Amino acid sequence: MLKNGTQAPEFSLVDQDGKSHTLKSLLKGGPLILYFYPADFTPGCTKEACSFRDLQSDLLKAKLRVVGVSPQSAESHQRFAAKHGLNFPLLADPEKQAVKAYDLDGPLGLGVRRGTYLIGTDGKILDSVLADLRIGAHEAFVKRAIAAGAQAK
Repeated sequence: MLKNGTQAPEFSLVDQDGKSHTLKSLLKGGPLILYFYPADFTPGCTKEACSFRDLQSDLLKAKLRVVGVSPQSAESHQRFAAKHGLNFPLLADPEKQAVKAYDLDGPLGLGVRRGTYLIGTDGKILDSVLADLRIGAHEAFVKRAIAAGAQAK
C-alpha cells in the first residue's frame, strides 16, 4: 500500500458506461474513496460493493464519493452494477495500470488485492486499508472515512 501523505498516482480509466475518468477529474467532486477489488460477481466483492451502495447517503452527507477499480471489462462492470443496483462508478483496469500504481497487484502479479484509499481533494492519500479477505476491516475503514469525510480537504 502507498503511504499516507503521499501523492496518489494519476490514472485514466473508463467506467461501466464507457465514460473516461482521471483521478484529477474525480477529485473535482470532493474527497474520494478509491477501492480496488479482485473481481465482479465474487461473494466478497459483491458484499463489498453492496455495502458501498447501502452507505451511499451517508457517504454523500460526508461529502465523499466512492469509485471501484478492478481488472474486468466495462461490460462486466455494467452487468455487475445493473444486477446489484450499484450507484457509483466502477473503473475497468484490464492492464492493471492503476492496480500496479496503487501497489495492489497480487502476489507474483496474479489477481488484485482488496485495498481502499481515502484521497483528499489535493490528491494526497489521507488514509488506507489493505483488507484482502477481511471484509470487516474494510467496512470499519469506510465508517471511519465517513466520520472524518467532511474534514478531508
